[in-house]
Amino acid sequence: MICIAIISKCLKQPKVYINSFLYFLLPIQILYVILNTMIMRKGDVTLGQMLIDKGIISSQQLDEGLKEQQKSGDFIGSTLIRLGFATEDQIFPVLSQQLNIPYVKIKDISISREAVKKVPAKFASYYKLMPIKLEKHALTVAVTDPLDLHTLDDIRLLLNCDISAVLAGEVDILENIRKYYGIGADTVDRIMEESTFKESPAMSRAGEAVEEMAEDASIIKFVNQILDQAANDRATDIHIEPFEDELRIRYRIDGILYNASIPPTIKYLHSAIVSRIKIMASLNIAEKRLPQDGRIKLKVKDREIDLRVSIIPTAYGENVSIRLLSTDVLMGLERLGLSKESQEIMEHMIKKPHGIVFVTGPTGSGKTTTLYACLNRINNSQQNIITIEDPIEYEMRGITQIQIHPKIGLTFAEGLRHMLRHDPDIMMVGEVRDLETAEIAIRVALTGHLVFSTLHTNDAPGAITRLLDMGIEPYLVSSSVECAIAQRLIRLICPQCKQEIKLDAKLKKDLGAKIDLSKVKFYQGKGCPACKFTGFRGRTGIYEILALTDETRDMVLRRASADQIREKALTAGMKTLFDDGINKAAAGLTTIGEVLRVTKIEAAIEE
Repeated sequence: MICIAIISKCLKQPKVYINSFLYFLLPIQILYVILNTMIMRKGDVTLGQMLIDKGIISSQQLDEGLKEQQKSGDFIGSTLIRLGFATEDQIFPVLSQQLNIPYVKIKDISISREAVKKVPAKFASYYKLMPIKLEKHALTVAVTDPLDLHTLDDIRLLLNCDISAVLAGEVDILENIRKYYGIGADTVDRIMEESTFKESPAMSRAGEAVEEMAEDASIIKFVNQILDQAANDRATDIHIEPFEDELRIRYRIDGILYNASIPPTIKYLHSAIVSRIKIMASLNIAEKRLPQDGRIKLKVKDREIDLRVSIIPTAYGENVSIRLLSTDVLMGLERLGLSKESQEIMEHMIKKPHGIVFVTGPTGSGKTTTLYACLNRINNSQQNIITIEDPIEYEMRGITQIQIHPKIGLTFAEGLRHMLRHDPDIMMVGEVRDLETAEIAIRVALTGHLVFSTLHTNDAPGAITRLLDMGIEPYLVSSSVECAIAQRLIRLICPQCKQEIKLDAKLKKDLGAKIDLSKVKFYQGKGCPACKFTGFRGRTGIYEILALTDETRDMVLRRASADQIREKALTAGMKTLFDDGINKAAAGLTTIGEVLRVTKIEAAIEE
């Protein structure tokens, strides 16, 4: 009767029941932990021996891994991966065989939305598990350590359902948590549980507590997660864009914008996110009506990253654009993607004692990177090099760099005048934007200085006509300009999923006049985890170099059109952007479609 009364009372109070039950079973729990630890250690040794038998690791590596594992208490497989002795793809199939537990690649299977909804983001992130499917009251989850029975018991108790575990790699799990829950979903959930701004995005903009939230640890963590993800994905830009009913975050990767996976509730935190970024960039938090520009220095995985922040007001709040500049990406000429012939021309041009070298192209085409590569090649203790830029993108040792400030009168033209008083040999002007700057740059070149600058034109011959249109006299252009370099950036095929393709008949006919199709093969990327299923990874440049000759200088004096100058240059051997792109496609570096996209030429490709 006493037992029945106790059980009846405990059933009415489940928490009391569970606590009482665990209290009475404490000795059994201790024994369970000891036995489980012994089993896990034995399993670790067995797994290690299996890895040795398959030639994945050596016995010395296993001994070192076991010693390290005793210190950390981690699963032996995770320890071997952390030490760099093996990869997840090598260890988990063997572990699957040992434990008779399925090993899955989450990207290759269908994920149940019901399963994702069953597990809160904070649970998935904390326990590093990915729900896969839900059948009645049985939930299948992917974990990295199926021997961690305590974690599985915790999840079973928290979710009140049966748990079935399968093996998956940690990287695979974390990537799919970001994909299905969104970047920092666990952080956003925690913030929203504590926040009072849940009615509308407009309310989150209006409250005074938003500025206080910007200093909250959760907001700081979430903004850091956005920046870390961008750096890990090799993004060059981050766009945070508010709209009426949503907040959109996009990353520019290899020149293409991709939507970041984020939880929908992030729209309520827009103002707090912007305020946090303003604090990091030392901007005015209270100013929401005027554009602001700032700078942040960040360290991600031992990599220094310089962030250029620009904020503009829009109809639904402040729009944030962040440019990511890695301090270790300063390239040499040999890494720009120049052909052997083009590199020889460039080497010759940048060693001239005077004149102007123009690099042309749209925003984001890599013009500044090319200019820095040129300066880096000729930078030595015998040369005095001064630059004036907006902004200074990369800091170069041994070069004097000036940042323009139009609000206080320090423009490109004004800076150029003062640079001449510092006895320069070589100067770089970030951009020729107006007649005054162009005139000063040309006169500087005519007085015995080598000048590098950029122009916004579609091709190399267009740089000449652009200067004439600005109002520069033809004889000044003809006497000062040494060459014009047009460039674009094209995506490179991912080497891990590269496959051959066939071209359609029309494209074969069009390309037949430029290259011998019988001797080349064309490729594209199928899409894999390494390239995030885009088929591309990394970028390189394509170039069109117009070196002015006596004949082209005469044409400039006669005010010849860009088309006439182009025709003359082509007969003299100039390679166009399209020609350089096709040569790179023929070399298996990029796709025909990518070349056509960048050079704006339409054609069909048959896979």
